[in-house]
Amino acid sequence: MRARLSLLVLALAQLVIALDYNIVYVALPDIGSGLGFSPHDLQWVVSAYVVTTGGFLLLGGRTADLLGRRRTFVVAALVYAGSSLVGGLSESAGILVAVRAVQGIGGSLLFPATLALINTIYEEGPARNRALAVWGAAGAGGLCFGSLLGGVLVGAFGWPSVFFVNVPVAAALAWAGWRLFPADGPRTGTRRFDVTGALAATGGITLFVFLLVHAPEAGWDSPAALLSAALSVTLLTVFAVVETRTRDPLVPARLFAHRGLVAAMAITALYSAAFSSLPYFLTLYFQNVRGYSAFATGLAFLVPAVLTALGTQAGERAVARVGVRRTLVGGMALGAAGAAALRLALTADGSYPLLLPGVVLLGLGQGAAWTGMWIVAASGVAAEDQGVASGMASTSLQVGGAVGLALLVALSGSAGQGPPDEALLTGIRVAVFAVAAVLWCGVALTLALRRTVPATA
Repeated sequence: MRARLSLLVLALAQLVIALDYNIVYVALPDIGSGLGFSPHDLQWVVSAYVVTTGGFLLLGGRTADLLGRRRTFVVAALVYAGSSLVGGLSESAGILVAVRAVQGIGGSLLFPATLALINTIYEEGPARNRALAVWGAAGAGGLCFGSLLGGVLVGAFGWPSVFFVNVPVAAALAWAGWRLFPADGPRTGTRRFDVTGALAATGGITLFVFLLVHAPEAGWDSPAALLSAALSVTLLTVFAVVETRTRDPLVPARLFAHRGLVAAMAITALYSAAFSSLPYFLTLYFQNVRGYSAFATGLAFLVPAVLTALGTQAGERAVARVGVRRTLVGGMALGAAGAAALRLALTADGSYPLLLPGVVLLGLGQGAAWTGMWIVAASGVAAEDQGVASGMASTSLQVGGAVGLALLVALSGSAGQGPPDEALLTGIRVAVFAVAAVLWCGVALTLALRRTVPATA
């Protein structure tokens, strides 16, 4: 019973992380008018969260290893609760952007701590695979249900409600985590926190994600983009030098020799570049091409949410029957076929049912691949390194998503020809076709790494 309750808490934590990423999208117009955001600055309500989450994940993972997974989980949940409360009470644009950045830091602590707890509470094999499938289903549901929940809350209670809803949930998670999860052992003092490496890595990754988010809008040759690129390269170089010389590195070199983890990082990057970019283009299609309201757009994402959740469960069963490598290959192949079918169905006057064949394949493939890649990332990693291993894999997930979206947005913008409406639809279709190509690259990569990605787990 305790193990089941623990899994429920871990799944809810993943649900909160996923919800918080998407729930503000439909509230953006109301937030902009309510707090006086300029059209250009409004994007930072989303981008501040993305930048800090991606930049602090590696630090969050190592924090879970050194300071304790339960402690990190509880502190991260409390950070979520406190920042959400301040966000709902915000009366200025600057404060709200700062709050979103703090929420991102909370997410960067909570995500690897949650994943590390799963990988240490549940024994490697069927028990862990089942837990990862449930955890993945919660995340998949959160990503898609976020838009629907946001639309309902904004319509009924106004934009502050998308922040206030997190407060009781996150506070309850902190309490439940403290009561249910195994106590962290006493610190032995044999490992120290690599402050220099942590600051260099966090700064370098944060600036790199900032560059990917900011440059497409401001221009790659803008002063902010050039400065961010230069500082990011400098800090990541410092990080590499420090890691080779310190006694207790932030990322132990032995983890880079772990072929399964390195393979998982490559696969998660491609996965995120493809699957995580699709909601952006589908939102454009539903609202700007088909004229759906925010609430109708949220409803349109219900089917992908359910199918992705079902895919995670199917992925767990597939791993037991055919192995993790075949599950990964099958999931990405299904996603690629789904993206190709979806591209053909995206028309100016097509009905929603015409999208369903592609949506079904994409949802099932996304869920199955999600379960498989986290199984690969955790397999064979020692308990004391599960936090930083989770941070490494989730960092590649975030960076891959940021790189993929930036490239796909640029490709979509350059591909559009003719009147604005036609150009937008053409660009969306080109981007979705590119997603299919990226997923086929993921299939090829997984097959090429057949000696690295385990056949079973």
